Amino acid sequence: MRLTRRSALVGAVTLVAANGLRAAPTDPLPEPISQSERLARIAKVQDLMQRQGIAALLVETGSSLVYFTGVRWSRSERITAAVIPARGPVVLVTPFFETPSVKETLAIPADVRSWNEDESPFKLIAKALGPVTGPVAVEQTVREFIVDGLQREGGFKVVSGAGLVNACRQIKSPAELALMRRANAITLAALREVHGKVSAGMTRNDIATLMQAATTRLGGDSEFALVLLNEASAYPHGSRQPQVVREGSVILMDCGCVVDDYQSDISRTWVHGEPSPRQRKVWDTIRRGQDMVYNAAKPGVPVSTLDAAVRKFYEREGWGPGFTLPGLSHRAGHGIGMDGHESPYLVGNDQTPLQPGMCFSNEPGLYIPGEFGMRLEDCWVMTEHGPEGFTPLARSLSDPI
Repeated sequence: MRLTRRSALVGAVTLVAANGLRAAPTDPLPEPISQSERLARIAKVQDLMQRQGIAALLVETGSSLVYFTGVRWSRSERITAAVIPARGPVVLVTPFFETPSVKETLAIPADVRSWNEDESPFKLIAKALGPVTGPVAVEQTVREFIVDGLQREGGFKVVSGAGLVNACRQIKSPAELALMRRANAITLAALREVHGKVSAGMTRNDIATLMQAATTRLGGDSEFALVLLNEASAYPHGSRQPQVVREGSVILMDCGCVVDDYQSDISRTWVHGEPSPRQRKVWDTIRRGQDMVYNAAKPGVPVSTLDAAVRKFYEREGWGPGFTLPGLSHRAGHGIGMDGHESPYLVGNDQTPLQPGMCFSNEPGLYIPGEFGMRLEDCWVMTEHGPEGFTPLARSLSDPI
């Protein structure tokens, strides 16, 4: 029965590749996000605000500011933020001496207003908003001192803007999907290259250095290259203990890169040398776990259903129950896009319905403290017809890339 499910999945992968939905690192570079797409995003969030009676949305530096305006700037005590009113042009507030630098990445028409070091940016924001008849929403990562300043200086009622931002960012456009496919293709190609170079005696840092170099050479900005060896692989995000490749080592690599602001996230696990029967059994189980996640993915079902499906399968196989170890101690996956982890999340307390255009990881690992852990992870997009992977799933423990 397992072979039948796997055969069906391989057939689906072949169809996706034939339709040109997968990308390769040698394909022409996808186009960056256009000004017209960013303006459409602003129009969408403005329409949502009008429907909900919200006066404006405040977005400070971070991925959401890039999403709406293109501005790439780091966070500090000096505030750079966009005020997106329910109607009218975007106002960008930034320190006076930073204005030329901030403008370099501004990708939309905006009214740029600056403040000097002895002035209050909150008064400038309040002036930009003018008289308001509804609450001001703040993007979900806006820091508390900014919320306090808005309430103190402007007298605004401040509410969460998470629903507004998620309604825009959770559904990826064709341009976004093209960039994500490219990022995932680069990461998989780099993993394939590194897999062939790992040898006995190498440390996790040796392997990570190879991965970062391959990623850069293939055209991605290396975001992370987590390498877990031996007993450390039982801890999903690693250990500081010395780790060296030896005969029978479990090698778990969790890696990602960025292409024009959009991220990949792929994990592969293999054994150096001859795997033990237990290692083979665990690897085969997590590979089947990925199938369980995909099989449960249907438009309209809560994302929690996907986590529940793999967890029930694992319990039948003797793992868990629930988050208990040995077993699956983390969620079955997470949303991904401009951030490596973003909503919705494939976990029991997230009831967000699956919609076409949502993108996720599929990573139902298994972890055995004191022995080893294994994880396979691939990213995918929900379509009207079912899930479509950005990358082919691992074939076998001996051919994991």
